[in-house]
Amino acid sequence: MEATASLNERTEPTQSLVARQFDDLEQQRGAAELGMWIFLATEVLFFGGLFLAYTVFRSLYPRDFAAASHHTIVLIGGMNTAILLFSSTLMALAVRAAELRNQTTLIRLLLATAFFGIVFMVLKGIEYYKDWTDHLVPVLNFDWHSPNPGPAQIFFWLYFAMTGLHAIHITVGIFVMLTLALMARTGKFTTGNYTPIEIAGLYWHFVDIVWIFLFPLLYLAGHR
Repeated sequence: MEATASLNERTEPTQSLVARQFDDLEQQRGAAELGMWIFLATEVLFFGGLFLAYTVFRSLYPRDFAAASHHTIVLIGGMNTAILLFSSTLMALAVRAAELRNQTTLIRLLLATAFFGIVFMVLKGIEYYKDWTDHLVPVLNFDWHSPNPGPAQIFFWLYFAMTGLHAIHITVGIFVMLTLALMARTGKFTTGNYTPIEIAGLYWHFVDIVWIFLFPLLYLAGHR
């Protein structure tokens, strides 16, 4: 009787985490991961349209795109690349900490990931401010003193569209990390259900991968 009662005590908390439509926690986790992968597939299509537009216009105006790319700040772009790669490592470690139910380490890693996301946004804000002062923002204050301002403006249209959309995703990711850290502090993931951490990790890695493509296309196009 005591053994049966002990078994029930261990299984009841796990069962309470399972939604009615699922048989067990593993099925629920698999469904959540599948849903995130489908969401990321739609994001790939979203960014893919911008990448396609970039490819078409760069093939039409390769020299003009290279000239416009010289006005991007490679140092900031490179620093942000390193920051996001490091933050991805921290996020992977956070997932591992959640799996091991190490709440203190999990909270620290989530906060560190959010911190580096904030650093990324600060550097991007500095870069955007310089773009504004250099009159490189299409429509609002674009002033191009070199030949062929039209293709150059197309480059910066794509530059702001792609990096701006990416910045929105980073901002969302920062709030997600902070929310998960708060949930971890209240003991939300001590029961072994760390699916939200895994899902957030997939999202953050996707955002980092997108930037890995954006950096050479936008910042290194004119640097050979």
